[in-house]
Amino acid sequence: MMRFLICGLGSIGQRHIRMIRSVLGDEAEIAAYRSRNIDIVINDKLEASFGTKPEDHYKLKTFSNFKEALDWNPDAVFVTNPISMHVSTALEAAKAGSNVFIEKPLGHDVSGLEELSKIVRDNGVVCMVGYQLRYHPALIKIKSLLAEESIGNLISADLHFGEWLPGMHPYEDYQESHAARSDQGGGVILCLSHEIDTAYWLFGKPSKVYAQGGHLSDLEMDVEDVADILLTVEQNDHMFPVHIHLDFLQKPARRYCHIVGEKGSIFWDYFQNEVRLNLLPDGHQEKWDYSDFKRNDMFVSEVAEFIDSIIHKKTPPIPLNEGVDVLEICMAAKESLASGKAEIVK
Repeated sequence: MMRFLICGLGSIGQRHIRMIRSVLGDEAEIAAYRSRNIDIVINDKLEASFGTKPEDHYKLKTFSNFKEALDWNPDAVFVTNPISMHVSTALEAAKAGSNVFIEKPLGHDVSGLEELSKIVRDNGVVCMVGYQLRYHPALIKIKSLLAEESIGNLISADLHFGEWLPGMHPYEDYQESHAARSDQGGGVILCLSHEIDTAYWLFGKPSKVYAQGGHLSDLEMDVEDVADILLTVEQNDHMFPVHIHLDFLQKPARRYCHIVGEKGSIFWDYFQNEVRLNLLPDGHQEKWDYSDFKRNDMFVSEVAEFIDSIIHKKTPPIPLNEGVDVLEICMAAKESLASGKAEIVK
């Protein structure tokens, strides 16, 4: 029997409860640390049932004191509270000897990361960051095509994600959501950082970051709702640009990845779920269809691999150091947004 503590019972915290049980069934004992005590149950389709206590719905043991929750000796702590609380929560869990799963992004700034990395290393705990998009079969296919050098040396890449913030979690006032609040680590750069992680995963860590954008709409928030980010990346001894567009303003949502190389291009539309490889010089095309893909499968896969990493005491597939790298790219983008200048990635 493994014990899991969920810190934060919003939509993603509740999803992870379901994922843990789908992986381990009755072999999982789950508790939650709660501070706001909002009575709402949210399903996989982000449909909400108000007035229902999640602890009753999921049959959870609950704690209102974090120290008492850690004294329960969980095997793993899932950090699913607001972004600004991620690192401090993970620090206390790792100090207590618990393995830690931290929802993306790792934090809202880089403070505490050195200490967290040291404690994770010294205490020998497994620490994984939740970028579930790495488990999408289309992106896995794209990564394999790049590894095979199917389109030769890369020339450019364009990643795009835009979605209307008030429609993301229709059960809550968007102005109160962490995504709209600077004090909770909001804004598109951190909250939509999956695209930044995808660029990092596919192409490596950039040397420079330049960003433009800011709060450009009439949405009532104190964080950026648009960001266009240009990464300078080096592969095979040559530099190429990677462009990332993020916004809280599109309905219907739009999400795609387009990569151009000297021998052809790769295109993936998230919503059409098809990868297309176009080759030069004759325009020969190959297609891979992922229309049967279910979004929830990504979350099942990442939780299953986190649990497997704990059981076998091995490095998780998205380790802490990679989460740190992605956060440093995010911070460089935020700094560039403020300064108007390109920033060196630390």
